[in-house]
Amino acid sequence: MKLQPLFDNILIEILENHEKTTKSGIVLPDNVEKKEQSRGIVSAVGPGKFGKEGTRIPISVKVGDKVVFSKPWSDDKKFEENGKKFYLVSEEDILAIIQE
Repeated sequence: MKLQPLFDNILIEILENHEKTTKSGIVLPDNVEKKEQSRGIVSAVGPGKFGKEGTRIPISVKVGDKVVFSKPWSDDKKFEENGKKFYLVSEEDILAIIQE
């Protein structure tokens, strides 16, 4: 997808095949998950937003990072291309970088 996010926005390709397993080993179906969190791979990153001093604050993730993020509540930030799903989220919606 050729989309360049602006400011502190980040384009994330959704990883839909991650297992949702309890500590005891029970695999949960998608409709059981209560929290609106998802996993994905960062596809594009904006340049960052401007701070009070007028300097740009860099984004803390980079293209290729696997992340856990809060899904946007509205579908206007959801995109599909070639069978892949993407979300455009703000940096503050990224909860963690998955380190493998």
